[in-house]
Amino acid sequence: MDVPYFASLFRDLLSGLPLTLNLAFLALLGGFVLALLLNLARTTRTGTAIAGTYVFFFRGTPLLVQLFMIYFGIAQFEFIRSSFLWPLLREPYWCGLIALMLNDAAYTSEILRGGLRAVPRGTQEAARVSGMSSLQILRRVTLPIAVRQALPAYSNEIISMLKSTALVSMISLMDVTGIAREAVAETWRAVEIFLCAGLIYLVLSLIVTRATSRAERALSPWQFGARQ
Repeated sequence: MDVPYFASLFRDLLSGLPLTLNLAFLALLGGFVLALLLNLARTTRTGTAIAGTYVFFFRGTPLLVQLFMIYFGIAQFEFIRSSFLWPLLREPYWCGLIALMLNDAAYTSEILRGGLRAVPRGTQEAARVSGMSSLQILRRVTLPIAVRQALPAYSNEIISMLKSTALVSMISLMDVTGIAREAVAETWRAVEIFLCAGLIYLVLSLIVTRATSRAERALSPWQFGARQ
C-alpha cells in the first residue's frame, strides 16, 4: 500500500471540500426558501398549478440535464447575454449553484408539504384564538411543528444534495469529484482515487446523519424518552 501517495491524494481531494460544502449549504438554503414560497403559492388555485408544474418538471428530469440546460442553454438567448445577469450566468459556479438550488426546492417543497399537513388544525386554531396574526402563527407554530415532522425526510435530502454537488465537476468546477477526475486523467489510478473521494462523501453523510439525529432528539425529547 502506497501510504505517502494516499496521504497526498487525500490532501488534494480535501482542497475541493470547501467548494463542495459551499455549494451544498447555499443550495439547501436557497432551496428551502424557494420551497417555502412554493408551499405558500399552493394556497391559491393558480399557485397550486404553478407549484405543481415546477415540482413535476424538476423531480421528473435528471439533475445533470438541468445543469446542462442552465450552463449550456442559457447562453443561446441573446437577451440573456445582453442583460445585467450575464456576468453571473456565464460563470460555472453560479450555473451549478442555481441548478442545485432549483432542484433541491422541488424535493424540499414536497417534504415541507408533508410536514405542513401533519400540523394539527387544532393547534393553529388555538394560536388564532390567542390573538396571533397569520404570520405569527406561521412563524411560531406551523413552521416549527412542520420542520420537526419533516426533519427525518429532510436529512435524506441533505445527504442527497451533498452527493449531487459532484455533478458540478461536469462543468469544470474543481470540487472533490472534479479534483478526483483530474487526478485520474493524470495517473490512471481510478480505483484508489475514487475510493478516497467516496470515503470523503461517506464521512460527510455520516456527520449529517448524526447531526440530524441529535436535532430530532432535541426537538422531540418526549418521543425518544418514551422509548428508553
